[in-house]
Amino acid sequence: MIRDDCTETRTFGTLTCPDGYVCETLEDPVRPEGVKVLGDTAIPSGTYRVTITRSKRFQKMLPLIHEVPGFGGVRIHAGNSTRDTTGCVLVGLKRDATEDADLQIQHSRAAMEAVQHRIAAALAQGETVWLDITTPRVTTDATFTLSDATGFSG
Repeated sequence: MIRDDCTETRTFGTLTCPDGYVCETLEDPVRPEGVKVLGDTAIPSGTYRVTITRSKRFQKMLPLIHEVPGFGGVRIHAGNSTRDTTGCVLVGLKRDATEDADLQIQHSRAAMEAVQHRIAAALAQGETVWLDITTPRVTTDATFTLSDATGFSG
């Protein structure tokens, strides 16, 4: 899962499964290391084991993300906005990055069914399922000017 659109209010990403299936993700905002706002913070980037267990909150079987530092009970589940998550990863087939969108992520149940099916199939074959979450950062100590890239000095 690659986080690719982070704002102060939400985090969008893309989840790609080993078989090539791709869906959108929505999380709470990414915060600086060591900063956590209860119920309003994305889990840290990292690699996490995933199983499927019964969720007490949702009263059904859902993927559980294990050993997330500073978090407990983190799930992958359906939902349409950050109001539907308290640190979990929501999945959908389409995103709406409009700041005031009611449905920030859409067709969530269909994406959830597809993702859970793939996780369950891998677990049934005795595989260990891992979720890699990355938040790309671009940093450099180089200084660029327009003339460096275009030959135009401005």
